Amino acid sequence: MPELFDEGWDNVTYRIGRAHAVRLPRRAIAAELLANEQRWLPSIETWIDVPVPTPVFEGMPSDLFRWPWSVVPWIDGEPLELRSLDRGSARRLAAALLSLHRPASTDMPLSEVRGIPLATLDARVSDRLRRLSAPHLEEAWGRALGARPEDQPVLLHGDIHPRNVVVHRGMLAGLIDWGDLCAGDRATDVACAWTLFDATTRDDFLDAYRPSGAERLRALGWAIHFGTALQLSGEPRHVAMGDVIVSRIEEDLARGRV
Repeated sequence: MPELFDEGWDNVTYRIGRAHAVRLPRRAIAAELLANEQRWLPSIETWIDVPVPTPVFEGMPSDLFRWPWSVVPWIDGEPLELRSLDRGSARRLAAALLSLHRPASTDMPLSEVRGIPLATLDARVSDRLRRLSAPHLEEAWGRALGARPEDQPVLLHGDIHPRNVVVHRGMLAGLIDWGDLCAGDRATDVACAWTLFDATTRDDFLDAYRPSGAERLRALGWAIHFGTALQLSGEPRHVAMGDVIVSRIEEDLARGRV
């Protein structure tokens, strides 16, 4: 019998047997995102040295279920959640993202919420920062807004947060939930320096990826956006992740690292 594994905002995932899972969209927009996975993951899995859930079967809409759906390989492990990736995983993820972040082609999808200029997020992020009474983060957000923008859009994962990273025996085992993949600003993904890593491994990731100064500032801005959105989401698991992300940012600000 299928076993419920996880429910997100967009999809529900059931494990089927030992080797597979079925991924079902929960709303119309999620069906469009799942189609992105079906289109691009067969190529992406050949580019990066990290397991991804490339569909092995693509279900079609029917009277039983009105949206497309996928059967994907089961990646053994568990979500990273509140922990940090280790040093080896930091370097491995950096190498994977460098391989993924190839110049965008005209057929790559665009997103209204990922990979976009930080200025388009200013109103909502500034409102959150005022609600959280976080003037130090407001100053950092302002510096991120002032950074030179991306001049070469690349292909992104778009949603590298701790529940989309699978670890096994403490090491990186896979990247899942590629529905937000799109062309845009690489800093969206580089924000994982704060969403996935503590102070002891963040430098390993950044040293291996080698973002420019402007990219690093924009990545900090994306991390502020993700962290504060999770903090104010009202969902306990997300709130806890947001608290960890923001604490990492605050630690780096206090140390003068960004």
